[in-house]
Amino acid sequence: MPELPEVETVRRGLVPLVGGGRILGVEMARKDLRFAFPPDLAGIAGTRIETIGRRAKYLLFMLSDGRVLLSHLGMTGAWRVEGTALAEPTRIHGNGRATGHDHLVLSFERDGQRARLVYNDPRRFGFVALAAGPDAAPELSGLGPEPLGNGFSSEHLAAACAGRAAPIKSVLLDQRNVAGLGNIYVCEALWRAGIAPTAAAGTLAPPRLATLVAEIREVLTEAIAAGGSTLRDFVGAEGSPGYFQHSFDVYGRAGEACRRPACTGTVARLVQSGRSSFFCPDCQSK
Repeated sequence: MPELPEVETVRRGLVPLVGGGRILGVEMARKDLRFAFPPDLAGIAGTRIETIGRRAKYLLFMLSDGRVLLSHLGMTGAWRVEGTALAEPTRIHGNGRATGHDHLVLSFERDGQRARLVYNDPRRFGFVALAAGPDAAPELSGLGPEPLGNGFSSEHLAAACAGRAAPIKSVLLDQRNVAGLGNIYVCEALWRAGIAPTAAAGTLAPPRLATLVAEIREVLTEAIAAGGSTLRDFVGAEGSPGYFQHSFDVYGRAGEACRRPACTGTVARLVQSGRSSFFCPDCQSK
């Protein structure tokens, strides 16, 4: 599933291609994705996409009438732009996605040029929603601070962990504590911080939490700079893959040698709440 760096990569790819464009029409190839399309979705025709934002793992298409179109990519969702000139035009269609999985098309005009913004999703776990504004979107209510924002600090994390016997990984994946973190980057950040994913959150001292916050910020920043991670289906808005998977220190490396200097341990895998956790039992302590 695309995590924060992948969604941010898509956002950054779409803004220069779609931002400021006036929506000319809306075509839906089916009635639903994971959930039904908003009944008034066709009514966004005539509005302008002022900009594209991101909250947690949601893309936010900010419309000129004040409404916001939310998009969650689910497992395999992707947006692509057709008809806009790029340095490498063939890369628009270079993601290998069958057009039979194109479920939503927004035709738009930008700088006198007409183009199409297409949502493709083979497994249809993604969805779109329409709200009067970001504050009115129920999907965004109750979310914690952004991990790259000022609201996410060691003090905030300490408050979220206080008195908790739950594993630190579970606390980090709870979107009410911090918004947008997912399994891959939590595993990577915990390894960098030397903290076991099974460590009881309430037992971690403030200095270790401060280190963890710093490592979370660092790994997300590096992943965004690398264009995210491509495991199966993720590509950017112009069809290019991400490359951070080549920098994984633990994720997907069970049975391989730990990459921490002077550590002789082997990366292990365990299942927590149905998700795989990758870590080094030798250098990640509780």
